Amino acid sequence: MCTDKTNIKQRRFAQIATLEDTLFHSGDLANLWDIQKPDTLHTTLSRYVKQGLLHRVYKGFYSIKAIDSIHPWLIGLKAIHEHAYISTETILYAAGVINQKPSCVTLVSGKSMRFRIGAVMYYSRRMTDAFLYNPAGIEVKEGIRRASIERAVADLLYYNPRVYIDNPALYDQDKLVELQGDIGFTASQHRGSHLDTPG
Repeated sequence: MCTDKTNIKQRRFAQIATLEDTLFHSGDLANLWDIQKPDTLHTTLSRYVKQGLLHRVYKGFYSIKAIDSIHPWLIGLKAIHEHAYISTETILYAAGVINQKPSCVTLVSGKSMRFRIGAVMYYSRRMTDAFLYNPAGIEVKEGIRRASIERAVADLLYYNPRVYIDNPALYDQDKLVELQGDIGFTASQHRGSHLDTPG
């Protein structure tokens, strides 16, 4: 009996390994392991957390690595659990384009929400699907979907056309204008205000 349980556990974690991912929602694991009963899934996940095989990020969200060993940007993206990318102040501060450090990791997704995971605050701005899913200026580095500097500026201007940029010399103005056209941003689609900044 113990051998059977051990084999099942080994097979389940071998399946996780093939995904080359570290963060999972409980529904993802239920589908991967073909567990249809919620009680069975809950018991299984609780057991694996107690055994140290899984780490609970919060209810329904798990990691196979210790949370403090995972980039907080990746955690935020996975927590949203839909198409999203890191953008606006987080990208621009990291690049030196703005001087004020944001108080939270800023994302763009189909949801407007603020949330905390551990010591990190996150702010997701909602964007219209036509713009959100436009891949112009979006890149993936180390598994993290993020905006280029010009895309982050374009996104910030989409939300707040009057925003002050500290160091505009650090990005390509022509590339920005071209990117805005590729995405479909126009002056009439800039819906934000100074109140939309995460602070």
